[in-house]
Amino acid sequence: MKILLSIILLAGILGSVVAQSVNTGSPDRNKQLHIAHSRVPVKVDGILDDFIWQYAEVAKDFFLKFPNDKDTPKLHTEARIAYDQDFIYVAFTSYDSGKNIIQSLKRDIGHIENDGVGIVIDPQNLHTNGFFFVVNALNAQSEDQVNLNQEAEPTWSWDSKWFSATKRNGNNWTAEMAIPFKTLRFPPGSTEWGVNFIRVDMGDNQYSVWSHVPVNFRMFNIGYTGKMVWDSAPPAPGKNIVLIPYLSGGLNSDKENNQPIKGTASAGLDAKIAVSSSMNLDLTVNPDFSQVEVDQQVTNLTRYNIFLPEKRSFFLENSDIFGGYGIPEFITPFYSRTIGLDKNGNRIPIIGGARLSGNLDTKTRIGVMNMQTAEKGDFAAQNYSAVSVNRNVLSRSVVKAYFLNRQGFLTDDQKKHDPLDAWGRNAGASFDYLNHNAKWGAWAAYHTSMKPGISKDNLFAETGVTYNGIAFSNTLDLATVGTNYYTDMGYVQRLENYDAEKDTVIRMGFWHIFDNATMKFFPRKGAFNRHTISFENYLVFNPDNTFNEGDHTLEYRGELKSNTGFGLTVENDQINLLYPISFTDGKPLPADHYDHTQFTLEYYSDTRKLFSYMLNATAGSFYNGTIQTYGGTITFRHRPHLNVALQAEYNKLQFPDEYGSTEILSISPRVEINFNTKISWTTYLQYNTQQNNFNINSRFQYRFKPMSDMYLVYTDNYYTSPLLRNKNRALVFKLTYWFNV
Repeated sequence: MKILLSIILLAGILGSVVAQSVNTGSPDRNKQLHIAHSRVPVKVDGILDDFIWQYAEVAKDFFLKFPNDKDTPKLHTEARIAYDQDFIYVAFTSYDSGKNIIQSLKRDIGHIENDGVGIVIDPQNLHTNGFFFVVNALNAQSEDQVNLNQEAEPTWSWDSKWFSATKRNGNNWTAEMAIPFKTLRFPPGSTEWGVNFIRVDMGDNQYSVWSHVPVNFRMFNIGYTGKMVWDSAPPAPGKNIVLIPYLSGGLNSDKENNQPIKGTASAGLDAKIAVSSSMNLDLTVNPDFSQVEVDQQVTNLTRYNIFLPEKRSFFLENSDIFGGYGIPEFITPFYSRTIGLDKNGNRIPIIGGARLSGNLDTKTRIGVMNMQTAEKGDFAAQNYSAVSVNRNVLSRSVVKAYFLNRQGFLTDDQKKHDPLDAWGRNAGASFDYLNHNAKWGAWAAYHTSMKPGISKDNLFAETGVTYNGIAFSNTLDLATVGTNYYTDMGYVQRLENYDAEKDTVIRMGFWHIFDNATMKFFPRKGAFNRHTISFENYLVFNPDNTFNEGDHTLEYRGELKSNTGFGLTVENDQINLLYPISFTDGKPLPADHYDHTQFTLEYYSDTRKLFSYMLNATAGSFYNGTIQTYGGTITFRHRPHLNVALQAEYNKLQFPDEYGSTEILSISPRVEINFNTKISWTTYLQYNTQQNNFNINSRFQYRFKPMSDMYLVYTDNYYTSPLLRNKNRALVFKLTYWFNV
């Protein structure tokens, strides 16, 4: 073990040495575009015949972003930008062969695998947070907020009201956008904003940008914007109050609990109030999330719960202010999905809430939130409060601090049953360092939790360093979590260990070492776009410093110019299992030392084709037995109106006789029909034998006005074993309307 630790630490050191020898360039802070002032509103129809576009400065000479950042894009793109008293206007001209590849007309489809254009706007020009607006060639809109530490693709869950149109013109297509100033949250008086323009050309499988972004960063990276220069300070957005009332009703059947069919009716209100040009107050009364897309069911062969993303719109604007602490999807003190759910994941009514978020000044962002839930059954009413402050320091670094409080309104009997349910609090601070070109990063954080009668083993501390170069990247992270570190409003994956023999959960803290070293090669010639080799090690130790688990993964991925690719992974896991665990109906596997190795092969085809597919297979040892996994997705597209996908996974686990064997099957067909950019119908079926559940979710959506929708949602749940048997079903109608006051 000491040898292995030495290898991991040496990899981090060598990575740093190699990184210093690799020249990956710096942001071009001098690239700029002057925004033109239009004295009359621009007609947003996709036809660039407005007078302002004749003399607005042109952004051209785009850089290639993918598959490499060295060549020149095959197709030419031009962008222009203008403004009047109420809107920022953006115009694109995208030259091509006369054909477009559009995967869907559905809103929030994003920029991946669709011919489209987009704009990244950083009103603060501090390269820390901003906005990303995208349209594809048939005018399907997507928008999201982006921040300085964002490494994943946007979720497109944040919504705002803006306008766009596109038009086909022989050897090019054009797009116009009108983005209200009220949407952007900007400080008054600033005459330089960060901006970048993007172009996706799926025919040639190329992504290009106006301001150069290295291939190792996302194309919307907020640190690589150019400058949008104003002739005078942008106009103040003025009063900005939005009211979004809703009405809903439906029928519910609960056969699992022998409840008769009953009707329901509800109403509520969301409101957005601009306290200042860069600060927003969100209010919600009796929120209803019946229209939110259902979670994807996945097979879980780990010892811990699966992290699921937040999809409820109220929690999404400026969500990084509250959720940007800890390790994403692994250890985080704030996880908004805990609000409105009981301990078993059942929905709890939310009475209402308020959230104030935005910029106090050019360097300080704050978030203050309070939510109140109702009592339901044995679960008491709860109040959730959160305060977070982010202060930009140096060029792109942030000092952050937060305080969280959950207060339960328990009866005396409930307090006696579990005193820890009365309340829970968390506080912490972190320093996130990022140099000016985002290649070097480091972090240090300290978190503590507070519970009745608990005063020790209640901390979570973390430190680490990362380098992200074009040819080489390396991340090293060290963290420790105390046994009594509670996160009533958060998520920690490894703290709770289930004992299958005693049917109980035991809390045990841990500390870990994580290191990932990745090499990338970008051949200019030949069939490949990219080769990636990564070596990842994750070591976990018990509080007494004894070894708990070591996961070592070696992975190769090859991406071809044909938009196909494949991967090969070898993973070895060494586990000192602390408590018995069961994957079958047989005897639980005993607490013991296990050493198992698995091999995975995967392949994906060209998604631009009528049919495309992704296949994967895994085989090897698993604890004291064996595992075989076969999975994949087959997709049929009749662009742009119909998408049909069939996802399936089969797992076969075999252990010595007394520990049993099992087969787990999940099948998930999905049918999406887009009649146009306003009307869509999506049906999602999920059959999962591990969860003993078959779910039907069918959602019809009609956007009759911008940000105003009508939904009709049908859900149905069945047991899969021993026979299909209905649990519950519901038919829900919901109407929302966006009022600008």
